[in-house]
Amino acid sequence: MLRLAPKRNRRKRPEKAGRERLARLESLVQGGLKTALGVAAFIAGTSVMLWGLLLALDQPIERVELVGQFQRVAPVQLETVVAPFRGSGFLSVDLEAMRKAVESIPWIDRVRIERRWPNTVRVAITEHVPAARWGEDGLMNTRGELFLQGARHIPPELPQLIGPPGTEAQVAKLYLDTYPRLLAVGLRLARVELDPRGAWSLTMSNGVEVRLGRQDVPARLERFIQVASPLVAARSGEVRYVDLRYSNGFSVGWNPPARVAQDVDSTTPGG
Repeated sequence: MLRLAPKRNRRKRPEKAGRERLARLESLVQGGLKTALGVAAFIAGTSVMLWGLLLALDQPIERVELVGQFQRVAPVQLETVVAPFRGSGFLSVDLEAMRKAVESIPWIDRVRIERRWPNTVRVAITEHVPAARWGEDGLMNTRGELFLQGARHIPPELPQLIGPPGTEAQVAKLYLDTYPRLLAVGLRLARVELDPRGAWSLTMSNGVEVRLGRQDVPARLERFIQVASPLVAARSGEVRYVDLRYSNGFSVGWNPPARVAQDVDSTTPGG
């Protein structure tokens, strides 16, 4: 009689399969740790090398090069301001702090600072260009910004702008918008004033005052340019003021006859 041998169970025992999985997991963990440690060591070594390189390159600044057209700013002022930055590292020097220090000097409008390898910092400045006088002793630039107060030397040819504190931009805008239009009709604007009540007035270089008031200022100014300016240009020695504070017209104030005669005599060529 033949007997069939019992079939062997080819499945691994659960205990043995678990041990194998655990062994593979431990192998993966150990491999990952070795890789991570290798990467960390590489990064640390690279960082040390870079730090050493930066220290080698960050040499003290030995020269500050000043560039610009110095008309109002003395080079010694710049030297004094940048002196605290000499000796700072070429790479670690705070260029923004240096820029702000240079810009604190009166008359300096813009500053550009850049590094020049290996140990030089180049400071290029642009001075303000005075375009108008604010009040009695203030100066405004070509953008209508008040950049200096208490100026000791004011060019006499500059126009004068007057207004309450905080209205500098508003007054400058009216001047900048109006000046070329008046120049086109033969008049030169010399003064713009905004009084504390909000009333506007203009003064031409020939002394004629144009009173615009507080309301409808653009329309009144347009009326003066289109209608009244030819009269003022032709008879400037006789006109004292033009008052446009009316709904649809204007009035003219005339100089006394003695003033007119004096102006005529002063313009008559000598024999």
